[in-house]
Amino acid sequence: MKQLLFLALFLPTLLVAQHSIKGTFSPAGEFEIALLYKVEPTLSSYITNTKIEADGRFEFKLDTTVTKGMYRITYAVPQEEYNFDVIYNAKEDVELTFNSETGVEFLASRENKLLASYTNSMLMITSTIGNYFRDENKDKDTLALAAIFKTQRETQKGFEDASKGTIASHFIKANRPFIPKKVVDAKTYVNLLEKHYFDHVDFKNEVLQRSKFLTERMLNCVFGMSSKNGNEIETYKNNIAIFNKAMKDAPQTIKKSLYTDLWEQMVDLKLEPVANFIAENYLMDLAVALNDQQLLATLILYQNTSIGSVAPDFSFEVTNKEKTSTKKLSELNVAQNYIIAFWSSTCSHCLEEIPELHKFEKTLEKGKLKVIAIGLEDEPYKWKNLTYDFPDFLHVYGKGKWDNEIGDSYGVTATPTYFILDKDKKIVAKPIDFEELKVFFDLE
Repeated sequence: MKQLLFLALFLPTLLVAQHSIKGTFSPAGEFEIALLYKVEPTLSSYITNTKIEADGRFEFKLDTTVTKGMYRITYAVPQEEYNFDVIYNAKEDVELTFNSETGVEFLASRENKLLASYTNSMLMITSTIGNYFRDENKDKDTLALAAIFKTQRETQKGFEDASKGTIASHFIKANRPFIPKKVVDAKTYVNLLEKHYFDHVDFKNEVLQRSKFLTERMLNCVFGMSSKNGNEIETYKNNIAIFNKAMKDAPQTIKKSLYTDLWEQMVDLKLEPVANFIAENYLMDLAVALNDQQLLATLILYQNTSIGSVAPDFSFEVTNKEKTSTKKLSELNVAQNYIIAFWSSTCSHCLEEIPELHKFEKTLEKGKLKVIAIGLEDEPYKWKNLTYDFPDFLHVYGKGKWDNEIGDSYGVTATPTYFILDKDKKIVAKPIDFEELKVFFDLE
C-alpha cells in the first residue's frame, strides 16, 4: 500500500518534470521575455515563454510532451530576426549564454557543444586555407596546403564519427565541404567549392528542414558565389538557377518556403528585377500548385507596382469650369511625369510633406509634372477642406482608407507613399520620402 501511494505521488512528477533549457542573456536588463518554438519544416509551433530576469537569467522547464527536435528561442521583435536555434534531444539539459554581440555559447548539452565545436573547427581551417591563398609569396610551400587539406579531411571524419546517432550529425554531414585530393590554385579551388557546394545537402531531410540550415545554404549560394560577368543582377539570377537545380527533388512545400524567404530578401534589398525573376520562374508556379492564393496575389501585386511596370489604372472625377467628368489615369496626357501621392488628412508626416510637394510642383515648368493626390480617408470632411489648399493637384477621395481599392492595387500600407510615373504611366521611381522625390527630378 505504501509502494502504491509512493507511485501515485511520484508519477505526476515523472509526467511533468523532464529537462530544461536555461541560461543567461547579456547585457543584463536589455531583454524581458524569451519565447520557445519547435521548428517544423515550414512553420514553427509555439511551446512556451519565460521571463528573463533582471540579471539576464531565464529557464524553460520542459515536460514529457516536449519531444526531441530543433527549437528556436526568440527574444525580441521582429521574431524572424531576433532568434537562435537549439538542439533538444530529450535526454539532457541545455545551458547556454547569449550575448547580443557575440551570439550563443553552450555550457551544457553534448549535442549543442559538439555542433558548435565542429563549426568553429571548420571555420578555423577554412580561414587557414584563405590565408594560404592570400599569401602572395610565389614560392609558397605546396606541402603546407596539402597538410591543411589532410587536417580538414581528418577533422570532418572525426566529428562525423563522434556525432553518430545524434541530431547534430545531420548538420555535420550536410556541411561536409569539398576537399581536393591534390594541391590546386585559388581559382580552381573556388570553382570546385561552388560546383560541389550542395553535394551533401539532402533537401528531403526533415532535420535540416526543421532548422535554418537550408535557408542559410541558399543565401550563401545566391549572395556568396562569385560573379562571372560583373553584373550583380545577372549573377544573382545565375546563382538562383544553380540553387534551383540543387533542390530539384525537394518537396514543393519546402521549395515554396525557401523561395518565399529569398523573395522577401530581394524585396527588402529593393532588388525588384531579382524578386520578380524568382516569382515568375519559380514561386508563382509553386503558389498555384499548392493553392496559396494569398502568396500569388502578393507576388502579382509586387510585380504590378515594380519599376518598369505600367501603373495600375484607376478612374477619378475631374472638375473643369464647373463641369465634372470621369477620367482614367491611363487617359491623362498633360505632363512629362506624374506623381501618385497617397496621403491622409490624419497623417502628421503627410501634413508636413504634401504642402511641400505642392510648392515643388509649382517650381517646375508647366507640363513637367502633375500630382494625383489620393486621400485615404475614413470620412471626407477634413480631407475636402484641405484640398482647397492644394489647387494644382488632381484630388481623388480614397474612401475606406486602408480598404480602398486604389490603395490596395498599389499595395499601400503607409502614408505618405509616392509613385513617380513617366508620360506613358510606367513607374520610374518609388521614393521613400519627399526629399528622395526631389532628388529624382534634380537628376532628370
